[in-house]
Amino acid sequence: MAVPHSSAFLLFSAYMDEVTALTGKAFTVVNLATVSVFCGAMLGAMLVFLFSAFAIRAVGQTAQYVIMDVRRQFKNPGILAGTVKPDYASCVDITTKGALKNMIIPGVIAVALPVLVGYFLKYEAMAAFLMTATITGVLMALVLNNAGGAWDNAKKYIETGEGGGKGSDTHKAAVVGDTVGDPFKDTAGPSLHVLIKLLATLSLVLAPLFI
Repeated sequence: MAVPHSSAFLLFSAYMDEVTALTGKAFTVVNLATVSVFCGAMLGAMLVFLFSAFAIRAVGQTAQYVIMDVRRQFKNPGILAGTVKPDYASCVDITTKGALKNMIIPGVIAVALPVLVGYFLKYEAMAAFLMTATITGVLMALVLNNAGGAWDNAKKYIETGEGGGKGSDTHKAAVVGDTVGDPFKDTAGPSLHVLIKLLATLSLVLAPLFI
């Protein structure tokens, strides 16, 4: 996990160098005892959890759209009888549109919040924001990826016959866990990689605005 985020750490270092060049004085210390800087750090950590929550909720909402469409199609008795072919394109269209629609809000928050923090609280608060968002994001991505993978593998392990096998109460519980694990490891976890690099890139590009 350290390698994918190495570029984010390099971009943070580049941000510090850019601020030094713009202000004309060395910027090597981020003082969390300053109220504005502490607020920036808190917002950076908060963003990771907020973004993860929106990403996980987006999966559930989009899945609900698909369930409604499947129920609609099952009203046609020919589908269950095998005489009518289901409309697969409809489900694909729903998932695509649903995913795009439900990720608008977290996308806007991920872009707008660092800009607002840097503009109103200035460059040192933005550095604290970036530091805590990167640290929290790396740890959160580790938790989501590994926990989601563990839930998914637990279900597959039980399906081999362990713990009662398919149809057992253990398997039913594992299916519920996998329902949570899939958005963890397939959506929220990987999305945090993008979020961390996006924040680092934004801070570097918009550094002159934060001085």
